[in-house]
Order: sequence, then C-alpha cells, then structure tokens
Amino acid sequence: MKKFIPIVIGEPNSINAEIIFKSLNKLNKTIKNKILLIGSYKLLTAQLKLIKKKINLNNLSDISCFKRNNKINILNIPIKFINPYKTSIEETRKYIFNSLFVAHNLSIQKKIDGFINCPIDKKVFNKQIGVTEFLSKLNKSLGSEVMMIYNEKFSVVPITTHIDVKKISQSLSQNIILDKMRTLNLAYKKIFKKYPIIKILGLNPHNAELRKNSEELNIILPVIDKLKKEKIKISGPFSADEVFLNTFKKNEVIVGMYHDQVLAPFKALNRFNAINITLGLKYLRISPDHGTGTKIIFKNQANPESLLKAINCFNKFK
Repeated sequence: MKKFIPIVIGEPNSINAEIIFKSLNKLNKTIKNKILLIGSYKLLTAQLKLIKKKINLNNLSDISCFKRNNKINILNIPIKFINPYKTSIEETRKYIFNSLFVAHNLSIQKKIDGFINCPIDKKVFNKQIGVTEFLSKLNKSLGSEVMMIYNEKFSVVPITTHIDVKKISQSLSQNIILDKMRTLNLAYKKIFKKYPIIKILGLNPHNAELRKNSEELNIILPVIDKLKKEKIKISGPFSADEVFLNTFKKNEVIVGMYHDQVLAPFKALNRFNAINITLGLKYLRISPDHGTGTKIIFKNQANPESLLKAINCFNKFK
C-alpha cells in the first residue's frame, strides 16, 4: 500500500488554498510526493488563480490513479460555485460533508491511514459541534473521543468541547471524564509510544476550595482516585490560574473541564506552533489549530506553520 499524506482541503471560503500553497513550497520532494489533496480540482485552481499562486495538479477520479510525477495529486470532490470565495452555505455543506465522508471511508477501508483536514467553519454543521464530534459520530465513539491540542512541549485536552458555558457543569460526570481519560491514555501511547503525564484541572476558581457539593469534590477527585488505581499517570485537581505558569515535562497533558479553560492559555503561549489531533478514532485525524481566516483572504498574511506541523506529524507517525 502506498503511503499517502491525505489533506482534505476543507472550507471553500477560507485561507486554505493559501496555506496549502505555502506549505507545499516548504516541503521536501519525498514528502510532497506523498500528498493527496481531497477536494475540488476546479475550485482550488480558481482560488489559486485569484490569489496569484499556482500548483501543478494531477486531477484524480479515484485514489488508484495516484501518480508520482512531481505534481500534487488531488482526488476530485465536485462543488458548484460562481465566486470561488463565496460559495453558498448549501453547496459548502454538501461539499464538506462529501469530502469528509470520502476521507473517512478511505480510512475505514485502510486505503489511507487517516487524514489531515484544513479548517472548516462550524456553521456547516448547524449545531454546536465541530469536525471532532462529527467524525467521532461516524466512528461510533461519540462521547469518549478526545480533542487534543498538541505541541512538543505540552498538550491540552478539554473534557467538554463546543458547548455553551452555562451547560458545562451539567455536562460533566464521572463516567464522561473516565471514558475520555482512558481514551487519552491509550491513544496517546499508540501514537507517541509513551504514556501521557496527565494534570487535570478543577472547574471552579481555586477548585471551589473543595467545598461540599462542588464538582471538584464530587466528580473530579473520585475520577482521579479511580484512574490512579488503573496505573494511569494523573494528578490534580489543579487551579487553572496557576498551572500554566509551571515548567512542563515532555508528554505532559493539561486536561481542563471546558474549551477555553485550556485552549486560550495554550494558544497565547504557542500561537501557530500546535496541531489538533482527535484521539479515539479508528484512524489518525489531524488539523491545523486555527480557523478559516476569512478576514485575511487575498492579503497574503496566512501563516502555514500549523498545517506544516500537521503534515510533518502525520508523516512521522504514519
């Protein structure tokens, strides 16, 4: 089986064409020859023309037609468009779903080892979910999946992901945290060949001083005790306002109770030097750790660092 580095082009109304072009220009020939773009040939060509960039492409109707001829292979996913950067929400949704379904099915069929997807606007999903939850549902692992933002220095994981703040407390339970920590422990070891060192945060300021009826006392501490008995390297709960001041150990993962509790400080410290990895799927899924960048289309300001890290990580571990 050929070793591919598949990249779902993702959101049409975005900087994705620019970061793909810039990333390809920084890759060596060996890695470039493994790249398999999944998306619309016509759309990508039109977008590249508008931003005055060019990629020589092999337009494929099937993955079996993959060629190694110094061109970048693209498995064509059709989309109707008039303006390459203003596709309708209906066409965008259909196109993105088709692209993800193709990548998912190829992964399940073992024709590829997983994939990278470029940023996608969450509005295409109609609900407060993202690609993490969408793919987890396809993998029948929704609820135990883990969204990990990875960096060589340290990583972060939120227990709840794309939900409103007012719903966080009622969404937490011992079983949810147990399932996600077990997924984190095993999947991290599978990818990185080391078990993670997990530091788990409390939900409330100062861990609610471990007051009676607090989430820390009734949910988080009992989970830590159970996981320690399973020989999982976990400690806490730590206060969120102090844990990011520490020096991090290699393979350390900070686990927070909600999205911004860990992602906001992580991004402040690392900016584009990170990638998003979904743990708990039947294959490897990675994405750049940033959004669609609609405000900087045509400005040649898009930073390809996160996509480059995703490509190099996928190449290293697959």
